[in-house]
Parts: sequence; structure tokens; C-alpha cells
Amino acid sequence: MTSIVPAEATGTRAKTSGQVVGTASGGPARTAPAALAPRARLLPSMAAVYRAQLSRARVARIPLLFVATFQSIGIMVLMRGVVDGGAEARAVVAGSSVLVVAFVALNLLAQYFGRLRADGGLDHYATLPVPPAAVVLGAAGAYASFTVPGAIVTAVTGSVLFGLPMTHLWVLVAVIPLSGAALSGLGAALGLLAPRQELATLLGQLGMSAALLLGVLPAERLPGPVGWARDLLPSTYGVEALARSFDAHPDWAVVALDLAVCAAVGVLSLAVATWAYRRAAVR
Repeated sequence: MTSIVPAEATGTRAKTSGQVVGTASGGPARTAPAALAPRARLLPSMAAVYRAQLSRARVARIPLLFVATFQSIGIMVLMRGVVDGGAEARAVVAGSSVLVVAFVALNLLAQYFGRLRADGGLDHYATLPVPPAAVVLGAAGAYASFTVPGAIVTAVTGSVLFGLPMTHLWVLVAVIPLSGAALSGLGAALGLLAPRQELATLLGQLGMSAALLLGVLPAERLPGPVGWARDLLPSTYGVEALARSFDAHPDWAVVALDLAVCAAVGVLSLAVATWAYRRAAVR
């Protein structure tokens, strides 16, 4: 049966969460804790971080992207004097195109996270109600996006320079994001795990140099131990997939396998970067 007795007569008066709750005994009023807002979901949080990084880095990164593209085209011009064509030319063009991705996604991202950790910028991100993976994926995606124009220009220029067919250059649609994910994850992990900002910059430079030497030079001309190191480089499989696409009749099964390996390495490297972010944010 519903009571019609006023609430004051019952000895208490309660209101909704966050409002004053008092007692008839004259005790001090207390405030009920308000319910916390739900934690932000991964995809919306990642999109917000991506847009923020893209807008604030657009002006600063365009000159660096020009430098990365000019550097890759210059390497192809130099290699044109010692490589005439064939498999070696395909390797040079493919490696130079992915080198643009390595310069931005690996080198610059390692420097960015190293500086962020040294300056205390991670404290800002740690206070936001967003998953750690959203910060890493959003920043990695923004930096990888800057590589798209330079990689396309490099691939087209190299194809003209070495007389390679451009029929299957649409493979770049898969090569750029997958290689970008793998190299971005590696760059973020290096920047977050480095104990000092200077060391993060050094590791980023060494990673880009490895992508240059192991990606641009034809695999057949590398010594055995160096070839094994090439297989461990995340961008190698993107380079191989792009190089195979220059064939008159590419083996698409092998191309798909290379892209699948590149995707798996990308997932692994981004997972390591997310772990490194959690580790750095709580220290």
C-alpha cells in the first residue's frame, strides 16, 4: 500500500544523486556522490586524438614530408647510375617509397613521444578518460597519414625513372597504411621506452637508417646476417609486396601473404607501443 505520510515525517529526506541528503536528528547534511561519466569508447577517442594530432602537426610536418620525399627521390637518382632495371630496380623503387613512411612514421614519431615523455606531456593524456590504445593509435594514424602524398610521388617518379609499369601501383593503398602501422608502432615504442629524449631521437634515426639500408638495397646483394636483420624489419614485407607488383604478371598470392605478414607485425608493434604508453604514463 502506498504511504501518504510526508517524507519529512519519516526522519529523512532524500534527493537524487549529487544533491543534499539530510536527517531529522539534526545531523550535518552530506552530499551523495555523483555517478561518474562512462569511460570513452576506443574508436571515438581514437578519432578525436587523430583529428587533434592532424590539425596541430599539419603545418610543422609538411616541410619534413617534402624533405623525406626529396631524400627518397635523390636516392633513386643515385641508384640509377648503378642499377639498370630488373628486380634490382623494383627493389630500389619500392624501398624508396616505403622509406618516406619510415622517415615520418618511425623517426618523427619516436622523437615526438620521446619529447612528450621528457616534457611531461604524457601527464595530460593520462588525465583524459580515453583508453591508452586510443592515444597511440590516434597519433600513429596521424603521422602515417602525412606519408601518403610523398610515398605516391616517390613511387610514380621511380617508375618513370626506371621504366617500370605503373599498372598495379594501386597496391600502395594497402602498402602505405600497413607499413605505416608497423613503423608507427615501432617508432612510438622506441620513443616511449627510451629513458631520455636524446636517446629516443637517436633510436629513431637508427631505425630510419635501417629502413634505408635494408629496404632500398636489393636483397640479393646483402650478406647473410644482414639479410636476416632485413627479415626482422617491419617495413620489409611492405617493400616486398610493392616490388612484386611491378612484375608484368604479379603473383598475387605472394603479395597478399606479404601484406598479411606486414599487418600482423603492425598489430604486434602497436600492441607493444600501447604497453609502453601505459608503462610510461604511470611512472
